[in-house]
Amino acid sequence: MSNYRSETICVQGGYTPGSGEPRQIPIIQSTTFKYATSEDMGRLFDLESSGYFYSRLQNPTCDYVAAKIAALEGGTAAMLTSSGQAANFFALFNLASCGDHIVSSSSIYGGTFNLISVTMARMGVEVTFVSPDCTAEELDAAFRPNTKALFGETIANPALTVLDIEKFAAAAHRRGVPLIVDNTFATPVNCRPFHWGADIVTHSTTKYMDGHGAAVGGAVVDSGKFDWMAHADKFPGLCTPDESYHGVTYAEKFGKEGAFITKCTAQLMRDFGCTPSPQSAFYLNLGLESLHVRMERHCENGQAVAEFLAAHPKVAHVSYCGLPGDKYHALALKYLPRGSCGVVSFELKGGREAAGVFMSRLKLAAIETHVADARTCCLNPATSTHRQMTDEQLKAAGVPAGLIRISCGLESREDLIDDIKQALEAVD
Repeated sequence: MSNYRSETICVQGGYTPGSGEPRQIPIIQSTTFKYATSEDMGRLFDLESSGYFYSRLQNPTCDYVAAKIAALEGGTAAMLTSSGQAANFFALFNLASCGDHIVSSSSIYGGTFNLISVTMARMGVEVTFVSPDCTAEELDAAFRPNTKALFGETIANPALTVLDIEKFAAAAHRRGVPLIVDNTFATPVNCRPFHWGADIVTHSTTKYMDGHGAAVGGAVVDSGKFDWMAHADKFPGLCTPDESYHGVTYAEKFGKEGAFITKCTAQLMRDFGCTPSPQSAFYLNLGLESLHVRMERHCENGQAVAEFLAAHPKVAHVSYCGLPGDKYHALALKYLPRGSCGVVSFELKGGREAAGVFMSRLKLAAIETHVADARTCCLNPATSTHRQMTDEQLKAAGVPAGLIRISCGLESREDLIDDIKQALEAVD
């Protein structure tokens, strides 16, 4: 399916039924799989043959959907995880362990920032955060001899900065490490980071890929292009025998195309068990089948709402890369020519009080912590997730009290704008 366009892959990728087999991906709701002999199962444990023995590691339903996502991204291998957080953790921890270092864009989802700066730090992995707008020289200066990966988000949540993927990829490759890009907001329909030099892509499939608030999930995709053996001293976990798995050397046995995901499965999924359910994978596939249609509508609605807000006298600032005056508009034209996403951030002039009034008057947009859903949802951090912080603290954190994030769904754009308009009318 890799030769087909994304629209076709969304609908038919990952699974091709044979004669008389189910047209839809079957749900293999089983924890275990039966074999005729111990030798047959032993070959699976030795990674000498393909198949399934326990769904904590792999399951056919999950693998069908992972194959579709790999095809959409133009990768060679992929795996599903139980959440986007698990996907990012697996992608990073598959390369960096105690005593190692990673470099990350500072403009990333707060949960991922905490994962890297707090939880992984407790595991002995250090991080240096850099501005996504840094110069190539500043980016190079962040690397250390023990740096194992560079990380960023195509479109950051909720700052909506656009990553200069080529700049970050060039810096990573100068230092012999892979670039990992979280492509959740753009999805492969609007951006394929591998095309621009990224090596590993992650997703919170809970967002646009699922698109209906039905199932939490994540995905890790390998481009199959990074030459691990060329940097064997940096990546002993991939390039030396794994004594916990029969002494296999992943980069030698599975090559550039399969080493990363095989190690991720055989080691991390085995030990951490961040396993997606087959039922969740089935729901995800239903969302993927319409992803290409939905993303176009999300972007149209986001653009219309952003343009309306930018012209409103009670709005101080709008962040949306589709606006010609936006700081990231030029990067969006390069990396996101088909559109970015449906998420718009804006700041009201009246600050915290104005934002509170606005949120209380919304009728169509639901107040939720979720984003990237078929239904429009909205959040004011100062009166919800960041409620304990003062206005001064919010400003220092880059989340002003009047900031609102709205995720435009699939409703009529006229109805969305009317809802926003009537809510703004109540703001002094």
